[in-house]
Formats: sequence, C-alpha cells, structure tokens
Amino acid sequence: MAWDFSTEPEFQRKLDWVEEFCREEVEPLDLVFPYAVRSRDPKIKALVKPLQDQVKEQGLWAIFLDKELGGPGYGQLKLGLLNEILGRYGSAPQIFGSAAPDTGNMEMLAAYGTEEQKKRWLEPMLNQEIWSAYSMTEPQGGSDPRLFKTHALRVGDEWVINGEKWFTSAGRVADILFVMCTNGMFVVPRDTPGVEIMPEPRAHNHIKYNDVRIPLDHLLGPEDGARVLAQRRLGGGRIHHAMRTIAQCKLAFDMMCERALSRESHGKIISEHQMVQEKIADSYAAIRMLRLFVLETAWKIDNSSTHETRTDIAAVKYTMAKVLREVSFNALHILGSLGTTNLTPIQAMYAGAPTMGIADGVDEVHKATVARNVLKDYEPHEGFWPTEYLPAKREKAREKFEPLFQEDPELRKIAEGYARYIARRS
Repeated sequence: MAWDFSTEPEFQRKLDWVEEFCREEVEPLDLVFPYAVRSRDPKIKALVKPLQDQVKEQGLWAIFLDKELGGPGYGQLKLGLLNEILGRYGSAPQIFGSAAPDTGNMEMLAAYGTEEQKKRWLEPMLNQEIWSAYSMTEPQGGSDPRLFKTHALRVGDEWVINGEKWFTSAGRVADILFVMCTNGMFVVPRDTPGVEIMPEPRAHNHIKYNDVRIPLDHLLGPEDGARVLAQRRLGGGRIHHAMRTIAQCKLAFDMMCERALSRESHGKIISEHQMVQEKIADSYAAIRMLRLFVLETAWKIDNSSTHETRTDIAAVKYTMAKVLREVSFNALHILGSLGTTNLTPIQAMYAGAPTMGIADGVDEVHKATVARNVLKDYEPHEGFWPTEYLPAKREKAREKFEPLFQEDPELRKIAEGYARYIARRS
C-alpha cells in the first residue's frame, strides 16, 4: 500500500533552494522594481535575466510543462510543492517562467499547436519575448460557452472575428490574444486592426473585436474545438491557482501569529485572548485541510488526468477562495487598523479573495458541477425509508442470525433483551 506524505530528499533540496532564492533575490527585486519582469527597459531587464538564468540552471524553468510538451515534467504534485513557495512572492512565477495567463496559453500551444505555430508563438513566450492573454468571458454570458456570441467567419484565406469579450486579464499589455469563439480558438495579435480595448477596467480588460481579420493558420487546434482546448487550459489553471493560494494563506497566517505575539490589549498579549486563539486555530486547520486537498488532487492528476479529476479540481477551486477569504480576514482583524492599509499585503489579499471566487468560473458553478458528479455514484433508495433506516437494517440483521437462534435458544433470548433495550431507549 502506497501512502506517503514525505518529499524525496533530492527534491526537498530543490524546494529549499527555491525558498531561499525567492526570499533573498526575488522579493527584493519586487520591492524596488515592481513588475520588473515585464519591463522593456534594458537596465531593468539586466536585473531580471541573471535571476532567470539561475532558475534555468536549476532545471526549474517552465515547470508547468510536461516532458512531452517540452518542460521538465515534474508533474502536478511536485508543481504544487513548488507553487506553495512561489505564490508568496509577486513576480516569482514570472521569474520561473510559469505565470498565468501565459502558462495555460503555452500549454494549449504545446499540446495543440502546429510546428509552425509553436515556433512563431510558443518559443518566444517561453523566452518571455512576448506575452499573452486569454480572451474567453463575455459580458452577456459570463464564462458559460453555451451563451457565447463571438464568432469567426471564414472569408477566403482569412478568418473574420466579431464579438465582445470581458475580463481579459492583462489584455492591454499582451502581444497576442487567445480568443475563444463559438467555432474555435484563435490567436489574434493585439495590434490587429479591429481589436478595440476599452478604457475600463484597467487590469481585466473589456475588448471588442470588430471585423478582426487574421490568416487561416491562426486557428489553434481543430475548428469547433475551443471547448476541448479551454477545458485543458482551465483544469490546469485552477489547480495552479489553488497551489499559489496556499502560499498566500500561509503568508497571512504567519503575519497574524507574529502580530498576536507582539501586541497587548487589556493588560495581556493578544495571543492570550481566547477569541484571537480561536481565529488562529481555525485558520491553521483550514490551511492544513486545503493543502492536503490540493496536493491529493495534484497526485490524482498525475495518476490519471485533469478530466478524470475534474470533480476534485472544481471542489478545490471554490474551497481555496473560501479559505483565502476567511484566513485573510482573520489576519486583517488581528492586525487591526494596520491590516486595513496598504502597508502590508493583508488588505490586498482580503480584497482580492472575492475575485478568486469568480475567476476561472464562479464558485456556484463549480459547486453545482461537484454535486452533479458526486450524485452520479448514488442511486435513489427503494420504498419510503433510506438505506440507513435502522429498524429495517435490524430486521435484516436478525434474519442473518436466525439460523444461529434456531440452534441456540439462549442466544435468541439475549438478542431479544437487546431489542427491548433499544425499544425503551427509542
């Protein structure tokens, strides 16, 4: 029986290196030069490249890609252990070549792209020479593909795209847009005529596609295959978000524990107040349960597929948002007025928690998915009473013992005594 919660010593050394590297190199870069990874300034790029070279020397570049797709092939479980470190530091995923939304888009390209498409887009994305965005959600239909209206019409040797997309994260700064249409997934350069990026919102963009013309070879995968590509992309993306959310929760937890031991209230250290202890205890348990759930789900993916593990992926997705919301609130409360400012990461973490319950599909949709999938393994009971209706089960159990009762009347009397006792207690 294989049942182990340990990490191989060799990989643990990798994790130790990542933790020290992020703390000593990545975080200082973040604090002095925010968003340095995306900077076009040669001086800033000169600070980023040596760090990325160190990551590549460790064999940790583009860690999300399987071996057959050109990556190191660590698998989801090891990726989970890495991400619960990377998620603590803002630019760490980009320093390691594994930041959303590029990760999912690169995975689609690696799995479904032609050799020419990989050379044109995947290689530059892996080298962070270009950036991408995923244009899926629509204003009227949210993330439900059945309600999408954006469509690509084939006209001669071109596709002509018309439609409207909402919440295209980082669309404004992307070089290419992966546009999900009713009849396929298309790669659209952002500067293509007809791509209109609306002024608001700034980070998650509203984009109109007005007679956008692209060559035929900008279709990714088969025509009408967008939903298959999207499920592959989103399945991996959701579990990766959950992995990084663990890191955020642990950061909030570390801050609340440190604060609880550092401040006084009503004549004693606040960690001695029972309501503070309750928040710490509840947060600890919630984080531990989320972590085990995420790592088990990652293990299941490694041993089957994202499709086979879709129920757990959906459950992890809405659980992570709930835990992040609760833990960050507890931390904010214990930090007091400081927690409401932008002088620590807590306020932004708590403000961002609701977004985690909406991005990649709202929690309610995932809960409905989990319920439907779980119920497939059950059948309705016959008659009026459920399977666990005790009077019926006792009657059936007595039938099982009847041959023994016939052989031994004394045993029957003992059983009848127990039956009278149960009847009195009821």
